[in-house]
Amino acid sequence: MTSIDRNILAALADIVGQDRVLTDADSLLQYGRDWTRAYTPDAGAVVLPGTIDQVQAIVRLAAREQLAIVPSGGRTGLSAGAVARSGELVLALDRLNQIGDFNPVDRTVRCGAGVVTEQLQRFAEAQGLFYPVDFASSGSSQIGGNISTNAGGIKVIRHGMTRDWVAGLKLVTGTGELLDLNRGLVKNNTGYDLRQLVIGAEGTLGIVVEATMSLSRPPQNLAVLVLGVPDMASIMAVLAAFQGGIELSAFEFFSDLALCKVVEHQGLQRPFATPTEYYALLEFEQPDEQAMEKAMALFEHCVEQGWVLDGVVSQSVAQARTLWRLREDISETISRWTPYKNDISTLVSRVPDFLAEVETVVTASYPEFEIVWFGHIGDGNVHLNVLKPEGMAMDEFQRRCGEVSKWVFDIVQRHGGSISAEHGVGLLKKDYLHYSRSPLEIEIMRQIKRAFDPQGIMNPGKIFDL
Repeated sequence: MTSIDRNILAALADIVGQDRVLTDADSLLQYGRDWTRAYTPDAGAVVLPGTIDQVQAIVRLAAREQLAIVPSGGRTGLSAGAVARSGELVLALDRLNQIGDFNPVDRTVRCGAGVVTEQLQRFAEAQGLFYPVDFASSGSSQIGGNISTNAGGIKVIRHGMTRDWVAGLKLVTGTGELLDLNRGLVKNNTGYDLRQLVIGAEGTLGIVVEATMSLSRPPQNLAVLVLGVPDMASIMAVLAAFQGGIELSAFEFFSDLALCKVVEHQGLQRPFATPTEYYALLEFEQPDEQAMEKAMALFEHCVEQGWVLDGVVSQSVAQARTLWRLREDISETISRWTPYKNDISTLVSRVPDFLAEVETVVTASYPEFEIVWFGHIGDGNVHLNVLKPEGMAMDEFQRRCGEVSKWVFDIVQRHGGSISAEHGVGLLKKDYLHYSRSPLEIEIMRQIKRAFDPQGIMNPGKIFDL
């Protein structure tokens, strides 16, 4: 275990208080990792500031002492972007959790970086509004982390990514300076939008300490439709048919193996008796009876074409939530198998050919492994999860999956896609960045990091090496 000099610890205690500097083994483990388990955390200490001024003071101290910092939010990331593995100081934003300055005219609200996603969603609901960025970890993920990873989730097909809802943000740079970026403006064509550089930078440019988030009108009477489909090509045909007739707020898919795991381990029931290879989950608003009638007509058309074999539509809010659990509970369910995850994407129009190639490679390469498919196929993003067999050593499992990932990423590159659609790069995908970014792009990103973080102390080693 790597420790931080006691004089530095004392200086940190002077800034935040002795009880806000943690060095016990349990805290170092808890705060030193995220949801990935591919790396052994080795944090030097954990500090929990309660104000922006304290964050600035901590960063200035770290810059003077050449002490690396790993920002920590809800620690729900899936690319090891929040893992401290070399004695870094973990700067946890949990205490910056205040919501304030709600503006009903602008439909914006100011949030500390430690505000939990679900906390913001409930605040918006209390104001008669809606925060649409949603995902399985909304009960523990934090706004600062969402911004730093440009979190997506289940509503992207209609509402976009986190970056589409950040009206402004405050960033503490690697020198301890505070930048107030965009200040909530809708129009601001005054040079580079540094706010957008920070979004998705995984803490490598600085610490997001506050954000002005936009809100929207709440959806009207959402309905959920789960359809059984025979193959991947049919899923895309269903998507095209429904998008041509109604506006979807979500279009998700999952494999029968994913459904089997959820049904077995979460105490849920199959949506209908007919087993199919894949399932599509659609969500749409039904402000009037005509909306449901149109959806049912589209459903019947898809059945007639052979794209859909069976289906069920929610009859109540409670049933809609239960149907959503069939998709949303997948990640939690399969976590017991320590899955190797690939979060890949391409243009929606290229998804059928893309997935056919990927599936051919994966099936041939993993004959003895269980493969769980699910994802946000409506925006071109699919999640490939390889489940670790019981008894196989983690090192061997990671090695074998890493070899096949190169073949999968060759396909991603040919289709002009991304090796990380929404999970970020972190440590886990750093070696594969060149499949999605050119050498010139990577060098420009390095130069941008040097401008924000000249000492190189902000989450070093994530995304790329300097």
